[in-house]
Amino acid sequence: MAKFESSVKQIPYAQQSVFNVLSDLNNLERIRNRIPEDKLQNFSFDHDSVSVSVAPVGQITLRICEREEPKCIKFESVQSPLAFHLWIQILPTAENASKMRVTIDADIPLMLRAMVSGPLQEGVEKMADALAAIPYEV
Repeated sequence: MAKFESSVKQIPYAQQSVFNVLSDLNNLERIRNRIPEDKLQNFSFDHDSVSVSVAPVGQITLRICEREEPKCIKFESVQSPLAFHLWIQILPTAENASKMRVTIDADIPLMLRAMVSGPLQEGVEKMADALAAIPYEV
């Protein structure tokens, strides 16, 4: 397994607010218009899962496998070229502020690791940036 972590992102919302929004994937509707269609296609979601087609990787589906309120949401890949787990950690920094980190633990064959490590690290960072930019008002 290879682990990829984003940098820590500061969020100007309370930990519980961030958790409440991210733990129900129906809330992705709020950011649907921010997703570049040339990068992501066939974007769909429900309460527990999200599916998207990413060029050139193909279809990826993630399902929430654990919610540890209010500090962590864990996902597992259901459909993906590589098996992986993803988790979002949320920690309070003040009453109305928190910080977040996104981590992916992927089962990458040794021969492919050098080729996919850079793009995976970049993807984790972009995902964390996008999550940090969401308005978490309920």
